[in-house]
Amino acid sequence: VCFFFMAANVLEEDSMEQDIESPVTIHQPKLPKQAREDLPKNINKECAKRKIQRYVRKDGKCNVHHGNVRETYRYLTDIFTTLVDLKWRFNLLIFVMVYTVTWLFFGMIWWLIAYMRGDMDHIGDSTWTPCVSNLNGFVSAFLFSIETETTIGYGYRVITDKCPEGIILLLVQSVLGSIVNAFMVGCMFVKISQPKKRAETLVFSTNAVISMRDGKLCLMFRVGDLRNSHIVEASIRAKLIKSKQTKEGEFIPLNQTDINVGYYTGDDRLFLVSPLIISHEINQQSPFWEISKAQLPKEELEIVVILEGMVEATGMTCQARSSYITSEILWGYRFTPVLTLEDGFYEVDYNSFHETYETNTPVYSAKELAEMASRAELPLTWSVSSKLDQHAELETEEEEKNQEDQNERNGDVANLENESKV
Repeated sequence: VCFFFMAANVLEEDSMEQDIESPVTIHQPKLPKQAREDLPKNINKECAKRKIQRYVRKDGKCNVHHGNVRETYRYLTDIFTTLVDLKWRFNLLIFVMVYTVTWLFFGMIWWLIAYMRGDMDHIGDSTWTPCVSNLNGFVSAFLFSIETETTIGYGYRVITDKCPEGIILLLVQSVLGSIVNAFMVGCMFVKISQPKKRAETLVFSTNAVISMRDGKLCLMFRVGDLRNSHIVEASIRAKLIKSKQTKEGEFIPLNQTDINVGYYTGDDRLFLVSPLIISHEINQQSPFWEISKAQLPKEELEIVVILEGMVEATGMTCQARSSYITSEILWGYRFTPVLTLEDGFYEVDYNSFHETYETNTPVYSAKELAEMASRAELPLTWSVSSKLDQHAELETEEEEKNQEDQNERNGDVANLENESKV
């Protein structure tokens, strides 16, 4: 079953582009009977290395597609955001089409007014006062519509005061033209100045690392800002994406668990002037509490990191995202320092931003390390307490002996006094 499942995945890759972090599966040839009997064991090994589909890609885009959305009218109720979210080619097409349709629509109305008033039959008649001077056909009416809506005003075609319907149409076109200009220009401005473009210069390290820091096992990754303009009120968050099954048997796909990166201590609020290493302490509240180096490659999990802040130039909020799967988490490594002190300033070497180096790190989980530390402390506690008890017993015995000696001396003195009296 697993073999056919792997083959289906290969066929699916040919028809759909996906962000896969493992090599393409090769179909197994036809094997003899003895080999076929042993095939399930080999398949199980391959299944253990099955592909991990990303929830958030490395560039921050969410790998989720919405299907069977029936309430599409909701997109039209928020038409401005819908236009902003469209791709540039569709946005530019709509921009051109809106202006062209309005010019053609009002040009047609100007031509109908001239046709119904008989201006077309008195072209060249100096005694006739047309609605629009020098309007002799649909093309000229279209040009007059453009001049009216864009307020170009070449001065060749002008409206006269003998056409009340033309005056009303002029007012309507001027107002609607201003609304169209405000809507479309505003849409294009927001499209150009979207804060997610600012997030392109916020970078995350290619890999996350796990190593010891201050005697504690920590998960770390690095963030940096390539621009000189800073991100104001920058904050960092992290989520663990992993499917789980509850005690009641409910299966929760892609369950999100919060990863503490300094929420209670304020370390999640960043002053992002130079690259920073974000650290998550693996303690009892951490989802990595029971994960060791040997168990980590077997886990099907993904860490999504989210950096948020306001753009200093515009004041708009931007968000940068990235993710790490198990193959991108290096156990027993640290990040290479990138900050050096020069003559009067600090310099950041972004060539070493993604580089790591190996360090001495236990292969046990944080839970196992805590248990070993507690077992190592117990004999010491027992020896100290036993020594204290022994010392107390010795002191008690010495006091009792001293008391007995004192009593004996007192008895001897009393006997001597009695003998002297006799």
